[in-house]
Amino acid sequence: MPTGVALRDAREQLFAAAERVLLRDGPNALTSRAVTTEAGCAKGVLHRHFADFDVFLAELVRDRIARLDVQAAALRESAGTGTVAGNLTAALADALGPLALGMLGLVVARDALRARLRETTPTGLPLLTEAAAMIGSYLRAERDLGRIAPDADVDTLALTLIGTGHLLFAGRESAPPDLEGVRRMVTSVVAGAVREV
Repeated sequence: MPTGVALRDAREQLFAAAERVLLRDGPNALTSRAVTTEAGCAKGVLHRHFADFDVFLAELVRDRIARLDVQAAALRESAGTGTVAGNLTAALADALGPLALGMLGLVVARDALRARLRETTPTGLPLLTEAAAMIGSYLRAERDLGRIAPDADVDTLALTLIGTGHLLFAGRESAPPDLEGVRRMVTSVVAGAVREV
């Protein structure tokens, strides 16, 4: 007797199901049963592709980190266009959206998951560490173009933007912060370093 539907790309479908559960119900609701129910498959499908649920969660977070790598490349490409504050505001809104915040909650709440993620993110908080690296890389590109002061400490600016941005975005049940408020924060943080040309 069949126990579910055939999955073409089980890994991606399970990740998509986990993201939907995370967005809708939060990190505490993310269980293997919730994921497979959301995906419309038998629980064994998850365990056929992943050794255990913590391995699945680690791969889910690493998949999200890989998406940050794509975003980082696009952000670096935007150097020299638009405004520094505008580019940073858009990048923070993407990097700290509801799904990323849900995954951060998951990482903070699960010691075993954090331990697994230490293999790829040995220091800091996974996702936030990579987001700070993305922002730092962009700021270096802007510094090379002369739009950021040559003596600016871009790594500290990046950490400040991510930390402050996280505080602005976190804990909101209804909607993300107003982008104008995010832009004001970004402008304030980078005010001493920006040399728009």
